[in-house]
Amino acid sequence: MSDLILTGGHLVDPSQNIDGPRDLLIRDGRIAAIEQPGLLKGEHTMDITGQTIAPGFVDVHVHLREPGQTYKETIATGTNAAAAGGFTTVVAMPNTVPVNDTVASLDWMLQPARNARVNLLAMPAATMGSMGALLSNFEALAKAGAVGFTDDGKPILEDPIMREALLTAGRLGLPVSQHAEDTRLTGGCSMNAGPVAFRLGLRGMTVEAESKIVERDIRLIEDIWKKDGVRAHLHVQHVSTAKALEAIRRAKADGHTVTCEAAPHHFTLTDEAIGDFNTHAKMNPPLRSELDRQAVIAALLDGTVDCIATDHAPHAAHEKEVEFERAPNGITGLETALGLALRVLVREYGMPLSRAVALLSTHPAALIHQKDRGTLRVGAPADLVLFEATQEWTYETAKTLSKSKNSPFDQAPMLGRITQTLIAGKTVYGR
Repeated sequence: MSDLILTGGHLVDPSQNIDGPRDLLIRDGRIAAIEQPGLLKGEHTMDITGQTIAPGFVDVHVHLREPGQTYKETIATGTNAAAAGGFTTVVAMPNTVPVNDTVASLDWMLQPARNARVNLLAMPAATMGSMGALLSNFEALAKAGAVGFTDDGKPILEDPIMREALLTAGRLGLPVSQHAEDTRLTGGCSMNAGPVAFRLGLRGMTVEAESKIVERDIRLIEDIWKKDGVRAHLHVQHVSTAKALEAIRRAKADGHTVTCEAAPHHFTLTDEAIGDFNTHAKMNPPLRSELDRQAVIAALLDGTVDCIATDHAPHAAHEKEVEFERAPNGITGLETALGLALRVLVREYGMPLSRAVALLSTHPAALIHQKDRGTLRVGAPADLVLFEATQEWTYETAKTLSKSKNSPFDQAPMLGRITQTLIAGKTVYGR
């Protein structure tokens, strides 16, 4: 079928400021036309009355565990979960075994043999082995398809190395994506510093451990602009504290290229969710206080936060079924992102649906310079998601398409059920 018309839907495309009833024509895997209802004619139509049509979601921060830890996840299973969550493009982090830090490892990951269900991109390691000492070959990796560079869970602590990374990536027009944690301040810590940690007898990570790295990195890009004339792009991963967000807000106001992402768990939960040592609520950055949760929500509403990213981090059951301090950090998140964003941000805090869609699609696509993603413009690939925006449902980890089930949201209420995900006009997920 070369032509398909989607009729009766409500189309939301922030890239074109469209938010209303529209019919959409898909031809040969691309968007061919968008018209007012009833104007498009064709033999093959699909009635999607009651559903929202949006650009396929883009996640700039996922862990797919392949190679090296395929007992947790594979590229195939992780991207199946992505499709179920409405994501049509995901960016894999480099903390695989071995670390993705060379052109050869990047090429291997992106090969069709990996059976990715959605568009797969990657940010290779900024330093060799993510050890924070010697930069990887940014230029060669960029030519091979890298959309940025990151050491992910291992922050680049040494000022000269981080400066070199920002400068080199800036000259290539690509971001350095930083996990903002001063690990010199968090040794032996397993959750947020505060009353809950005190009650549980656990060492806590202070908000300063995050904010100090953000502030340091901003000083570095300011210095690079003054001394080298290069607009380095700093991207702050999963920002979780009011103090770090305020530094980012100031940097944006000063005209610096600083972007950041927020994870759904940080705008939904606080450290109270840990309860009596629930390891499914253990992640890094940790769940914070209600004050910090509200700060993340405010930053999502006012535009300080550029996109929502899941930090999908699958772990096997036996790895989480241990003492809290020994359990690995991370939760799955691809299949709950839309449901939490609509429930918390749209329903509870009044965010316009179009803004939520932008945070999940248009904005992250722009952040990694994917001009044909996160949009339903005529000529773009027909990567799109259909969902029932007002449909309430309950998430069940037993039904996840991920290989792992480490989510704190089992049996949690959600809003907005995905009905279909299409890539190049072909259904990759459907109810």
